[in-house]
Amino acid sequence: AINIFFPDIIKEQNRELRGTQRAISRDRAALEKQEKQLELEIKKMAKTGNKEACKVLAKQLVQLRKQKNRTYAVSSKVTSMSTQTKVMNSQMKMAGAMSATAKTMQAVNKKMDPQKTLQTMQNFQKENMKMEMTEEMINDTLDDIFDASDEEEESQDIVNQVLDEIGIEISGKMAKAPSAARGLPSASASTATTISDEEIERQLKALGVD
Repeated sequence: AINIFFPDIIKEQNRELRGTQRAISRDRAALEKQEKQLELEIKKMAKTGNKEACKVLAKQLVQLRKQKNRTYAVSSKVTSMSTQTKVMNSQMKMAGAMSATAKTMQAVNKKMDPQKTLQTMQNFQKENMKMEMTEEMINDTLDDIFDASDEEEESQDIVNQVLDEIGIEISGKMAKAPSAARGLPSASASTATTISDEEIERQLKALGVD
């Protein structure tokens, strides 16, 4: 309750201090005006040779100047008090802010159970690892499927290439063979066939195809 009404008290005090400062300023201005009048009177009495009047007026002038100096001292005090109240108001605001922050932190800490928070983080980590493993398994399966298909297509391309090369080479050998060979009996033909098979196997091995 004190914190609630404290800012209002400071505002009221600041208003009073400002009013006091204005009143002191008005009093000083009036004293300065009287000071000038006394100075003129003293000069006037001095010209006429009235020393007694000069002494009386001089004493009044001394008292007036002392009073004027007091107004400066009081004005300085009022200014200092005003500054202090502003500082106190700022400090109270900071204290209020810290109090509100502390209450908020207390409320948050009550809501956040450290054990539950830790359990939540552990569960998140566990499920995240499961998800990553599942994703990795799916990717591996997809890679196997597509890689197998790619390998099969690549293997077929190699076989086709080998057969084409073998066909061309066999045709070349057949063309270079002597004409008498064409008239050989079937045994000779069987030998030629055997050589051709060996050549095919050799070229398949050279290309890495078993």
